[in-house]
Amino acid sequence: MTYQFIQDAYQARRGGSSRVLDVCCEGCAKYVTFYQKDGPGSLRCMYVDRFIDMTPAGDELCCPHCQRVLGILITYAKENRLAYRLFVDAVTKRIVPRRQVG
Repeated sequence: MTYQFIQDAYQARRGGSSRVLDVCCEGCAKYVTFYQKDGPGSLRCMYVDRFIDMTPAGDELCCPHCQRVLGILITYAKENRLAYRLFVDAVTKRIVPRRQVG
């Protein structure tokens, strides 16, 4: 799968750097999604428009394998964007090399 990074004002505000994360459930250690993370810092929330291979729906982000709730839907007030606020230690992640998304 080839992925083009979303380049918009949100990415520019965070320094213009992006990377793709392979996000896994901490409980069962199984794959959840690929996610475009913009800027530095830890992964505390996941913006709905940055999911790569799925479109989340509903008020909760759940692991598709063990059904563990990983986060809840919020509206990030500063940018008026929908995001899933992740619970502490709900997911693990690793940076995916640019050519290996998918």
